[in-house]
Amino acid sequence: MKLIILFLLTTAGAFSFPADTQVIEWQTTTEHDFGDLLQGEPATFDFKFKNISDQPIAIDNVRPDCGCTAPSWEKTPILPDSIGYLSITYNATKKGYFNKKIKVFFSGQRKGEKLYVEGFVEGE
Repeated sequence: MKLIILFLLTTAGAFSFPADTQVIEWQTTTEHDFGDLLQGEPATFDFKFKNISDQPIAIDNVRPDCGCTAPSWEKTPILPDSIGYLSITYNATKKGYFNKKIKVFFSGQRKGEKLYVEGFVEGE
């Protein structure tokens, strides 16, 4: 029984990185200003990142501030030294200024990466 528990404890950490290890490097800024948008016309921006680890990584989860900000990404792992993308679409239904935070969780990382989108929605 002790051998099984020891095996589980040692293999559980094999697929994660130390807490302070950076696994990605953003190739775009982590903040995007959409500028002025027309109400009812969604806008999309692709955040670009590079896997700087020595293992394949994947986006495990993306948590936007609200339902007005929709993320999409490829579900396949990003190989070491390869580029991945995360698309963020803002639906632009409410008039006025917006500033939204998006948290991105990569495999093997406990702390989410923070992205921001902002802009101003003008009424018709």
